[in-house]
Amino acid sequence: MTVVYLGLGSNLGNREEYLRAAKSGLAANGVQIVRSASIYSTEPREVLQQPWFLNTVIEGNTDLSPDELLRVCLDIEGQNQRMRQTAKGPRTLDIDIIFYGDNVIRKLGLVIPHPRFPARRFVLVPLAEIARDFIDPITGKTVGQLLDACDDDALVIKGSFASVPSSK
Repeated sequence: MTVVYLGLGSNLGNREEYLRAAKSGLAANGVQIVRSASIYSTEPREVLQQPWFLNTVIEGNTDLSPDELLRVCLDIEGQNQRMRQTAKGPRTLDIDIIFYGDNVIRKLGLVIPHPRFPARRFVLVPLAEIARDFIDPITGKTVGQLLDACDDDALVIKGSFASVPSSK
């Protein structure tokens, strides 16, 4: 089995329910969930005029290949009404493969480790909660070191909140 780390996010509808559905869907499709980080309320990045997100990271074990894992993630997103209308826009559910063991994969449609994870506090904070000492095979740095060096100033607040700050 391969250890995988997956980022989950939602900012439309019943966000907590979509995160639960992602975990259930992954568990039913070949990903044994080992542990899950807390849920964090996170400020939108890049496309700012959209609702705040709920984000978490899970650690799992799988015998799925990277391509099979990607297909499972996309299928679960689709089963949860994920529409890809605006890049980085609102979504019911997003499942990103952050790490697939210590593999480095660079091909059309699949890049692992996730290429933008080191610059995103909304990924690094929950990832560090459960895997602070995991070493990124690209940089050779631990998740904790990447978090300490991250200059993203977006708010990442532990807990899921019905209302969140409108500004910093």
